[in-house]
Amino acid sequence: MMTRSAILLAAFGSSEPQAHRILARFEAKVREAFPGRTVRWAFTSGRIRERLAGEGKKTDSVSKALARVGFERFETVAVQSLHVIPGKEFEDLKRAVRDAEENGPIARTTLGAPLLAGPDDVEAAAAAILRNLPPERSPHEAVLLMGHGTWHQGDAVYDSLAARLAEQDPLVKLGTLEGIDSLEPLLDALRRDTVNTVWLIPLLAVVGAHVQRDMAGDGPNSWKSRIEAAGFACKPVMRGAVENEDLSDIWISHLTTAVSELDSDQASGGQGNTVPLDP
Repeated sequence: MMTRSAILLAAFGSSEPQAHRILARFEAKVREAFPGRTVRWAFTSGRIRERLAGEGKKTDSVSKALARVGFERFETVAVQSLHVIPGKEFEDLKRAVRDAEENGPIARTTLGAPLLAGPDDVEAAAAAILRNLPPERSPHEAVLLMGHGTWHQGDAVYDSLAARLAEQDPLVKLGTLEGIDSLEPLLDALRRDTVNTVWLIPLLAVVGAHVQRDMAGDGPNSWKSRIEAAGFACKPVMRGAVENEDLSDIWISHLTTAVSELDSDQASGGQGNTVPLDP
């Protein structure tokens, strides 16, 4: 009898309708790449799930989604992270997948890596970003990417990406909302570069509240407002990383690895886990 296998896409989540449309587009890309596979979703942010529940919209945590998949008699699951870095959210995801495998009805799992899981991903992501900069940008105009950031050790991958981008285009810079790569040092660097225009681009999966409020909002604490207060013209680009086809291909490549390993394990009777599940 053929083993029933599913794909679970795990994103931080968002309550913004635009973000849901973009995630639906990514799901269509996954279905095209893996025809015949059942695809399910989980949101890792409890706050987002609560907000959506208050709007009458049901979403699952990773644990609940895996339990539901098991209840539907799927025996194996390839879980794909849509996180950008291997930070705390990804660590929580690993634990949830491990617990489902150890205590739930899922026989085997594999877990696909986040966007920036290692040096090869950093190289591919830098190329993807530089290939998809705004075509209207002039050579003397700066580009500032805004990541979420974290105080988790996974935050270091942002520095690797920033360094690789700077090697190829010194006016392309990267900062984060949280963590050590804050906006102020970048403003100083932009002054030294004597630029007058800054293109502001999110390095988050989708355009959610962080992008609309913290990056491009009209409030005094948004990055756009602070950049303008520092004397620069600011041009926000409302386009998340999932909408960059070259970046989304990196996530798809990680999922391809997870699915391939799952199928290989299935054929050999071995145990999965493309990404180690130890905490």
